Amino acid sequence: MTYKNILQIDDDIDDCEFFMEALHAVSSAGYTAIQNPVEALNKLILNEIRPDVIFLDLNMPIMSGFEFLTEIKKQDGIKNIPIIIFSTSQMEEIKRKARNYGASGYISKPSDFNELKKILANYIG
Repeated sequence: MTYKNILQIDDDIDDCEFFMEALHAVSSAGYTAIQNPVEALNKLILNEIRPDVIFLDLNMPIMSGFEFLTEIKKQDGIKNIPIIIFSTSQMEEIKRKARNYGASGYISKPSDFNELKKILANYIG
């Protein structure tokens, strides 16, 4: 699937910049980063942002990625937006839990820029 409007929810600004640079190297898709998942959820509910796909970190203060997944799946207008987990965890149990919570995919954050570009090129289309 080709995505034109991408939202990343991640409290780590450096991870967001790394992601954005890799994304722009392989795609012309629009990109928005929000560090606070509660703010992101509110903007989604109010239709202030309308992404085609969400890349979501799991380990965040205020609201975890799993809590975000739980809340977004309760919202009729936005519950079908694909959500791809973008996390440092590589544990199969966490990946399985993410699928059970409704995630469409799971990416373990690579530290290599070229690896991230390759991964994003496969996901973004």
